[in-house]
Amino acid sequence: MGYVNKVILLGNLGKDPEIRQLPSGQNVASFSLATTENYTSKTGERVKQTEWHRISAFGKLADIAGKYLHKGKQVYLEGKLRTRQWEDNNNQKHSTTEIIASTIQLLGQANSGGSAQDDFTEPVPEPPANNEPSGAPDDDVPF
Repeated sequence: MGYVNKVILLGNLGKDPEIRQLPSGQNVASFSLATTENYTSKTGERVKQTEWHRISAFGKLADIAGKYLHKGKQVYLEGKLRTRQWEDNNNQKHSTTEIIASTIQLLGQANSGGSAQDDFTEPVPEPPANNEPSGAPDDDVPF
C-alpha cells in the first residue's frame, strides 16, 4: 500500500515572500499563508479562527513566488508536509512543520498583479532510470 502526503490550501499571504539562495545555488521562497474558518459556537456566537501556515517553494516556483506573490494576495496552493529539526548554538532542539509547495495558483482580481488565474506548478522530478523491467507486459495485467 502506498502513502499520501498532500496539502491543499486556499488563503491569503501574510507577508511578501522572503527569497534566499541555498548553498547549492537553488532559490527558496519562504512565506506565510493564512486560512480562516468561520463557524457558530455552541452558544450561538459567530467565531472567526485563523490558522497560519509556513510555506517553502524551491527552484522556479520560488522565483515565481518572489515575482508575483505579495502580502494579502489570495492563492490556491498544493504541496506536502515536511517537519525539520535542528539544534541552535545553545544546544536547544527546535522543530517546525512546513508545507513544501508544488503548485501555486494566483486568485483574485486581474488588477491586483498577475492575471485573474495564473497557475504555476513545479514539475515532479523523474525517478532515476534503471535497467530492470518495469513489471508484467501490458497484456498480462489482470484488470
